[in-house]
Amino acid sequence: MLAREKFLWAPQVGVSQPALAKRFLLFPYEIFRRVLLDLVPILRERALKRERPLPKPVEHARQHFDHIWAVDGSTLEALFRKLKALRDIPVGQLAGKICSVIDLVTYMPVETWFRENASGHDSNFLPQILAMAKAKVLFIFDRGFYDFTFFDDLIERGAHFITRLKSNAVFSIERTLLKTDRVREHIIKLGGPTSQCQHLLRLIEVRHGTKWYRYVTSVLDPNILPAVYIADLYRRRWRIEEAFAVLKRLLGLSYLWTGSINGVLLQVWSTWLFYAILIDLADAVAEELMLPFDRISLEMVFRGLYHFIQAYNRGETTDPVKYLAAPENRDLGVVKRLRNKRPDPISPETPQILEAVKL
Repeated sequence: MLAREKFLWAPQVGVSQPALAKRFLLFPYEIFRRVLLDLVPILRERALKRERPLPKPVEHARQHFDHIWAVDGSTLEALFRKLKALRDIPVGQLAGKICSVIDLVTYMPVETWFRENASGHDSNFLPQILAMAKAKVLFIFDRGFYDFTFFDDLIERGAHFITRLKSNAVFSIERTLLKTDRVREHIIKLGGPTSQCQHLLRLIEVRHGTKWYRYVTSVLDPNILPAVYIADLYRRRWRIEEAFAVLKRLLGLSYLWTGSINGVLLQVWSTWLFYAILIDLADAVAEELMLPFDRISLEMVFRGLYHFIQAYNRGETTDPVKYLAAPENRDLGVVKRLRNKRPDPISPETPQILEAVKL
């Protein structure tokens, strides 16, 4: 691309693959990280001003929390060994592990940390997460961050969390808030005699068929977060899994350009930067159509940019949002099709759940 055409503000320039690979060893990845961290707050403020509809549980939680953040880790692919400087790296060694924070209101990346040890546990990132903990922050974790001391530290910093209860969890019930054949709520003491969470927690159990889904949260007051909203918010934790899928499959992070750690981090931060801009564009399209963000396909917005560029070069359009939202361009598939499916067992709209919660 550099040799064949103009790219952004750069003219055509001849460059060899080895020269490009060597640049990845030296060019400071921190530049891309700083650009991302400077840009994201601007994009977040833009997103918060948009009027597209939000899911009911998210809208309700925003009345009590300034931030709703999902946290998870992901392993990067194997390192390449093409450069002489990397020949001593073992074959098949993974490039490392990232842990990321995603805003569930704006879908924007908030923070990402990197460790070279790809086999390390998610709990290795607990100090970084604690550094972000403050009042009116709600974290949503999977069970990889299950740690009693960590839970206590979060609460003492004024933050709150939602996570799934482990299948072998030991706890004692202090009092029962609600007990029906579909929803149960208890205030519990989590842990046993030798290891115990020092703060009381709230256990929520929601039944679908013969299976009970169990969640634990530091939000003790059901008026702040009703049981069904706890379950729904935890389900939305999968937004970060979707973000990793977009980064790797759609934006190419599953194919590493180089085996150097500096090069890997260059790619990590530049890919997150592109992801943030893609989210902002998709959110603007959602507002233009007055649809929830979840109805917009990130993949088709990304692929639709090619068609926008062709129309732009023909002098037919100058606004990518208007172009992607135009009725005549519905064939681009930017809006996801509605499918007839069974009601979600933990959705706030499920009548049986609503009835149980009211009781």
